[in-house]
Formats: sequence, structure tokens, C-alpha cells
Amino acid sequence: MFRAKRRKVHRLDFVLAGAQKSGTTALHYFLNRHPKITMGDQQEIHFFDNDILFVSEPDYEQLHKHYPLLASSMIAGDCTPSYIYHEPAVERIWKYNPKIKLLIILRNPVDRAFAHWNMQRFRGREPLDFFDAVREEKSRTAGAPPGEARRFAYVDRGFYGPQLARLFKFFPREQIKAVKFEEFRDRQRETLTSIFSFLGLKPPRLVRRKDRNVVPYERMMNWEERVFLYNLFAEDIANIEQMLGWDCSDWKL
Repeated sequence: MFRAKRRKVHRLDFVLAGAQKSGTTALHYFLNRHPKITMGDQQEIHFFDNDILFVSEPDYEQLHKHYPLLASSMIAGDCTPSYIYHEPAVERIWKYNPKIKLLIILRNPVDRAFAHWNMQRFRGREPLDFFDAVREEKSRTAGAPPGEARRFAYVDRGFYGPQLARLFKFFPREQIKAVKFEEFRDRQRETLTSIFSFLGLKPPRLVRRKDRNVVPYERMMNWEERVFLYNLFAEDIANIEQMLGWDCSDWKL
């Protein structure tokens, strides 16, 4: 019986680069279930945001070792949501493969910040209440190693404008697919169809709704916190609308 020749991964075809707490785990689930996609042997490989690997010439085999031999028709991707936030990562990805495609999911930054804090509380890593953590963020992250600082960057991760500007500096718009989290949540089938089309694939016949990485909330955000955060993000949200042509009225008070 004829067996199709399989190939080793020499370059990834796409990266799901962020943003954290914006549905990347659910999207990884759907991508990984597509018969023409492999996402490697772990969800977050953290290759391009690992500064130690780039002290000298990077060894891309440390990335490719996570992928099996592929049929010629398959594509390979990585889902590491911190790539869009870690400043050197985008240029590293471009140097690795300037033709790579990038998927980005962006969530209302106010809700994203609270979900990030709640995740840290759930994991036992955050002793401060949300408002205290927000107000202490700059002093806590100043001078901390990048891997430690970004754990508590509840606000800073939500300024998407500078992060998108880095992407657009290195990659043409046609290689970037930006998805609004709220549309992915509310219109999952249609959004997935557009994502698979961007990757050059047909959607699978059966797409079952899936929520992933959902942890119980310790409490809900109060109005004072929401107003305070919205005022921090308002200008950046307006910039996102201009940069992506989005209507972000649902992100506003």
C-alpha cells in the first residue's frame, strides 16, 4: 500500500501570538483538531519569547523538535499568547520566517485585565486584590525579569496599539489576521471559518462550541474599577478602531 512521504518541519506556517486571556486556548483547541494542522506537542512552546535562546544565533531545532513528521498537505503552528506582548518576539519571528502568518485575538482590555488577575489569584500567585494590584503594577514590574514582570502586567498587556504597531512594522497586513474575542465567543462558527480560510484551509464539517481554560471567578469587577480602567484604555481603544477598522463600542462605557 502506498504511503505518502512525510516531511520534517523546517519553518512554521503560522503563529497564534496573543493576546493572553482572549480565547487563545479555545482557538488552539480548534486549530489542533483540524486534520490539516499540527500545533506541536504542547500548547505554549515559548520559543520566541525565551531570551536565553537568542543570546547567540538561535537553534531553530529547539523549536522544530516539538513537531512530528508531516504529510505534505499539513501545516504547522504555535500558540504562545505572550509573543505579541514580549517586545523582541515579533522581530525574531520575522527573521525566522518573513512569510509566516500571524493570528491575533484581542479582548476588551478592561475585561482582559480582570481575567488575568483572576487567573493569578486562582493559581495562588497574587496576594493583592484587583484594584491594589492595578495601582501597584508599575512599581511591582519595574526592574523585574521580563518573565516575572509580565505575570503581573494586568494593565500594560492591554495596550494593544503599540503591540500592533510592532507587528505592522515587520509584517504586511495580509499576513495578519486580527480577531475580536467577543465575535469569536458569540459567532464562533463564522469566525473559525474565516480563520481557517486565512490559513488556506477549509473548515472541518463539524465544529462544536468549546470554552477552554475557564476558571471560577473569585468575584466580579465593580463599577469603580471598570471606570478607572476604561479611562486608562480609552485612547488606546480609539487607536485600535483606527488601526483595524473595528467598531469597539462594546468595549466602551
